[in-house]
Amino acid sequence: MKLIERLNEKALVHGVPLSVHLDLTYRCNERCEHCYLEHDDRGEMNTSEIQNLLRQLAEAGVFFLTLSGGEPLVRDDCFEIIEFARALQFNVKLKTNAILIREKEAARLKALAVEQVQISLYSHRAEVHDAITKVRGSLQRTLAGIRVLRAHGLKVSVANVLMKSNASDNEAVGALAGEFGAHYMLDPTITPMIDGGIEVLRYRASAADVAAVFHNSALVGNVEQFCAPPQAIDDSILEGLPCSAGHTACYISPYGDLYPCVQFPLPCGNVRRQKFADIWRNSPQLAEVRSIRAKDLETCSACSHLGSCSRCPGLAYMEGNMRGPSSVDCEKSFLRTQIPSAAMMASGLSQRQAPRSSLVQIQLSQSKNGVASSVAAGQPIN
Repeated sequence: MKLIERLNEKALVHGVPLSVHLDLTYRCNERCEHCYLEHDDRGEMNTSEIQNLLRQLAEAGVFFLTLSGGEPLVRDDCFEIIEFARALQFNVKLKTNAILIREKEAARLKALAVEQVQISLYSHRAEVHDAITKVRGSLQRTLAGIRVLRAHGLKVSVANVLMKSNASDNEAVGALAGEFGAHYMLDPTITPMIDGGIEVLRYRASAADVAAVFHNSALVGNVEQFCAPPQAIDDSILEGLPCSAGHTACYISPYGDLYPCVQFPLPCGNVRRQKFADIWRNSPQLAEVRSIRAKDLETCSACSHLGSCSRCPGLAYMEGNMRGPSSVDCEKSFLRTQIPSAAMMASGLSQRQAPRSSLVQIQLSQSKNGVASSVAAGQPIN
């Protein structure tokens, strides 16, 4: 971990895009009720376009490459792309539902030395998991995929999103991951649609269920420390960066659109029309993102939670202002500590009442050609 921290520090100093999340497709063989994507193919990049992009990423200094979707394995060239990426010495992480992974696929992923495979698992009960994915038999097929990946010695991370329908299942899913020798990650955040749509937010778990997660030592470790009141704010916090999005990391869609993060849908350029390095160095949007320090955040800069909040600038952006509060993260800070955030107090709220109708529609470019456990507080894991 210290090595990765040092790499991030050096990347930040030298302006290197150390990590890239690339969605190969938005198509998927599941239809998860909470998913933030539309699954139509609007002209995703072909094999040669992706290979050309990967060459550019390598030249720019990218090392950590996450390949995801949709479901990346629905692409016939998925393994060809992974092989090409590994030949360029990327550290590759694959996000998948594992439905299409069997002996042959697991063996090839092992041979290609993929660093980690992250698999979505929503419940240990088929009636719950399959209802979320809307695919009958998906739980058993996903579990079979996990088994064969672990049998081949691959690192597996089981990713679970906390929702109304599975709120009582997270401990059992964590235990199941432990039986496989897999890392377990639970994310209490339902992410808005990538276009800003809020219809999926109705699947959010209740305040009581989220609070229970934050007070579960099996998930957060030392509960007293995790839920402690925020510490005093000093200059190092005020001068700090909101997150790594746009600084040492970015997201690229199947259509070549580049954003600071998959959860931060601010269009910054398109790799079908521009070189990746040109976008990374010269995008006015990325320059604006990089100019923001914690002291520049409206409302949040005066909040006692500033140093400990998991505030996501992308979620704040989808609420209308990348420099403003993220109501979702205000809620999480309150549920951890029982201390209202500055934004909640400014709104006259002292309970978990942050408005959920303030998310705005984001107009995206539609390019057609051109055994540990943790609680996630950053990127969506579905």
